[in-house]
Amino acid sequence: MPWPSRKRDKGAVADKKEPDAKITKTEEETPDKEEEEKSTKPPAGSSKSGWKNWKKTKEADSGGEESKITYCHWLLKSEPESRLEKGVDVKFSIDDLKAQPNQTTFWDGVRNYQARNFLRAMKLGQQAFFYHSNCKEPGIVGIVKIVKEAYPDHTQFDQKDPHYDSSSRKENPKWSMVDVQFVRMTKRFIPLSEIKAHHLAHKADGGPLKNMMLFTRQRLSIQPLTQEEFDFVLSLEEEKPH
Repeated sequence: MPWPSRKRDKGAVADKKEPDAKITKTEEETPDKEEEEKSTKPPAGSSKSGWKNWKKTKEADSGGEESKITYCHWLLKSEPESRLEKGVDVKFSIDDLKAQPNQTTFWDGVRNYQARNFLRAMKLGQQAFFYHSNCKEPGIVGIVKIVKEAYPDHTQFDQKDPHYDSSSRKENPKWSMVDVQFVRMTKRFIPLSEIKAHHLAHKADGGPLKNMMLFTRQRLSIQPLTQEEFDFVLSLEEEKPH
């Protein structure tokens, strides 16, 4: 059996290394609705190292035209270090995922409406970054893929689970989860501090990370990524750490 309710969405704990980036447990339970985005085919091709080279490649591929925004990748936060919540250890690292049967598990415990809506929007085969949060150095450690689309999160009905919800009914469940499978480790650890540096630079020059939800909606444990955001962050694994 996988670890119970290890992906957290409630509380008020910030990432230790980066105080500006609130993590999974700081989500507020508000019924925010995600903005509807027009569906477009995500652009193909891989990005090159560095924003300038990345931009030139993308402009060449698209004829210099800006593509419409669509979310087709994700970022999932989980805690790699032990922490008890109502007597249950909510630790779940990427190594824990790799240790699961078929390196697959359900992504349970999400108790924020917008994060839940993002879960429900996930499609089979889409990829996500596995992000270690609430730890000494938060950041991206690997890639997973969605292998089962949203279905009811059984932990909402388990009175022994930290995220039991007495207001949820089996005939109309409030909360959902998906199944994810390990794909690979990133070639190197990509720390939050490095991603933030690019985000700040891109806010000034219009780069792909200018609106990245890791910084605009820090409290969400489930965050969508555009193709451009995913490609750029993934390209960082090829660079030497700063």
